[in-house]
Amino acid sequence: MIIFRGLIPQMAVIIAIATATGLFWNRQLLVESWTGVVKRSVSPPLPTTHRLPLPLGMAQVKELFDRGEGYVLDARDATTFAGGHIKGATSFPLGEFPSRLPQFLKQVPKTMPLIIYCNGYGCHDSMDLGKKLIAAGYWEIFVFEGGYPEWRGAGYPVEGAQP
Repeated sequence: MIIFRGLIPQMAVIIAIATATGLFWNRQLLVESWTGVVKRSVSPPLPTTHRLPLPLGMAQVKELFDRGEGYVLDARDATTFAGGHIKGATSFPLGEFPSRLPQFLKQVPKTMPLIIYCNGYGCHDSMDLGKKLIAAGYWEIFVFEGGYPEWRGAGYPVEGAQP
């Protein structure tokens, strides 16, 4: 019992210090909850240039393809596109972005989901094209990381000359 006599006052001091610290640390939150007035400013949303295209795997791309949802873009050069591409895809080479963008803006609504691909995991053209399209005002940008090689390897529908 002697041990507990000294312990109880120590515990009371620790609890009092913890309570005072918690009240001090959260004073603004407590004032806001008691008054109902929030004084914190809300940060503005990030500009569209800070968003990144979302990566998609084969299953997700195939599902969107089968449902006819989204506009499929091939970021590879025109010669490679002609050699074979995902069925129904539109050629939009990254290097031709400035010249192709005005016509693309007229044809494809900014609310249309875009699925962009190139030559697989080592190819960054699809991600770069996606970033540029986000900066141009498009909202739903997906990058198929496996690209044409993975699609063709799975035996899914392709068009153009096949190697």
